[in-house]
Amino acid sequence: MKHRTWAVIAASSLFALTACGSSAGAGEYDWSAAPDTGKIAAQGKDLPTYGLAPDWANYGEVVKTFCAKYQGTCAHKDTDMSSSEEIVKFDAEKDNPIGTASDIGLMWGPVAEAKGVVPAYLPPSAGKLKDWQKGKGGWVATFVGAPAFVVNTDKVSNPPKSWQDLLKPEYKGQIAIKNPASSGTGQAMVVAAAVAGGGSVDDLTPAYTYFKKLKDAGSLSDVKMSEETLEKGEAPIQINYDFNGLAQKAALKAKNVNVEVIIPSDGSVWSPSGMMINKYNTAKGDFLKGLLDYVLSDEAQTLFAKFGARPVRALNGDLQLPADAKANWLPEESYAPVKEIEITKVNPEQIVADWEAKVLA
Repeated sequence: MKHRTWAVIAASSLFALTACGSSAGAGEYDWSAAPDTGKIAAQGKDLPTYGLAPDWANYGEVVKTFCAKYQGTCAHKDTDMSSSEEIVKFDAEKDNPIGTASDIGLMWGPVAEAKGVVPAYLPPSAGKLKDWQKGKGGWVATFVGAPAFVVNTDKVSNPPKSWQDLLKPEYKGQIAIKNPASSGTGQAMVVAAAVAGGGSVDDLTPAYTYFKKLKDAGSLSDVKMSEETLEKGEAPIQINYDFNGLAQKAALKAKNVNVEVIIPSDGSVWSPSGMMINKYNTAKGDFLKGLLDYVLSDEAQTLFAKFGARPVRALNGDLQLPADAKANWLPEESYAPVKEIEITKVNPEQIVADWEAKVLA
């Protein structure tokens, strides 16, 4: 991560920075006001995002559909980042903001709020969420995924069905996970393993004990977790979100590669993703207010569902989806072991420290 170097901004450049949405402008812009919809098309003409890729949970179609509502086009260009990197980047650019919106693991919502990079703005649609699924401003839950096993069954003839199964010697060197020291996805897998092992949002100890066993047994692969390594069998068992696994299953089926997505029978959790918007990018403030409201609309929530992710409002019982929107989901009975937890009670920065101290050490 790059750390921002503070410098005195010359008076001659202050106007230019304010014009493009700088921190000086942030003090003048009224985040509490409703968005001026007449400005949305122009403000969204170019849309640089961080960690909000068009192929992530159908965000490409979500953004495109939102922009079309206001006769806009939106040249959406994303830079891949972790949740922690997104927060650092928003802060580092505060005097000359570029990034607009980011997808975050919901554990990072309170961190973003504490760091002061999101505005004190909640859209009207946030009223449909539970208290822990939104901040005081600037971020809301969007959809949820369940940590699952994504298995290339051409390479693994006896796929694991539970977390305990993964400890079997037959899976040595075959299991990949995103690094919880740097990845929000990896951190969600830690929480799921903890709850499955008898822990809670207040006690993740069972997860560290569990992953330490996997590491010491040589079961965890050093190979990068990706669709490519899944396909090649370099890491034929990957611990990932169910909706990511379902997308990979569909893509690899076209290549005659067989993949199974398995919810562990001994437990998993609903782990929400969220959207946060950049407080400092006031030049695009009306667009960002509108987008933050739109991602919780019936239309956007259904677009997430069609990808395979479960919309947060559907989880809450506030949205009834048509059958075709759920066509890419696993059968409902597969999710019987999945628990809903208040994941925003988990401190992801502590997971980073504990993973390095209790698993990697």
